[in-house]
Amino acid sequence: MRHDNELECAARVAERPWRRRAHRLIAVSAAAALLHGCAALGATEDPPDTFNLVAPSQVPAGPVRRGTQILIAEPVAVQALDSDNIVVETAPFTIQYLGDSRWGDRLPRLVQRRLAESFDRADRFSGVGLPGQGLAIDYQIVTNIRAFGIDVPAGVAEVEIEVKLLDDRNGVVRADRRFEVAVPVSRSAAPDVYVRALNAAFTRVAADIVGWVAELI
Repeated sequence: MRHDNELECAARVAERPWRRRAHRLIAVSAAAALLHGCAALGATEDPPDTFNLVAPSQVPAGPVRRGTQILIAEPVAVQALDSDNIVVETAPFTIQYLGDSRWGDRLPRLVQRRLAESFDRADRFSGVGLPGQGLAIDYQIVTNIRAFGIDVPAGVAEVEIEVKLLDDRNGVVRADRRFEVAVPVSRSAAPDVYVRALNAAFTRVAADIVGWVAELI
């Protein structure tokens, strides 16, 4: 794995792109384009390693409440996170992508599917689905991926997702909350170790989201 080369190849941006306000998105988009080119410098002609995101194996969510159907909307994310690239922050205000490692799909799409799987495993609702699947929706789970990557200086895999519970019958946001988990990881780990740490963080966030929604409805 070309870890050392990957950590040396990065582009500076004015803000951490997944944590800033909407008026920073233009700068983030430009930085993301530079980062993609930078990461490619360390890549080879071999196909990149492809990694998956997993749902928690057990999701305790309290008593069963039948008759409620949940829609999992596709999360929104800034451009730096709206791709199949794995984000690594190598220094303050500096990020890069792992040039020879990818998610198996765009990150927001993976998060959407794994959240749906997490709600389904809770076995609390009469239906859990994605847009276009024909459910008679009671509530929507609307999410914003604010962080999903490796913070090398801090030595953690960080996942932060903002969630809104939207009552689909009247369009009112019932509640909103931000979920954040950081899992320790070596500053010089291989890509597969980074991904395992990110999966560990995500499964905890996903379980917390399901439990929170189940308590509200």
